Amino acid sequence: MMKRENFPVANIYVPVKRRTTLVQAKDDELAAAILKDGQTTPILVRVDGERFVLIEGLHRLEAAKKLGETTIAGYRVDARKH
Repeated sequence: MMKRENFPVANIYVPVKRRTTLVQAKDDELAAAILKDGQTTPILVRVDGERFVLIEGLHRLEAAKKLGETTIAGYRVDARKH
């Protein structure tokens, strides 16, 4: 079972391919929703050395950055192959 954690926004790397899916208007909309209701859906990250790599939640991450947040709620995904 995954445990919800707070991750430092500055330590989350967004892969180049994922960055291409960014829609500015969606960030603004999410930022307003986060201000009103808080972050309702956690992001997903995996560990890569000293940083985290974003798996899911680009617009939530960008909205948090716009709001000046230093941490964001998410789940750490174990990316090890079995």
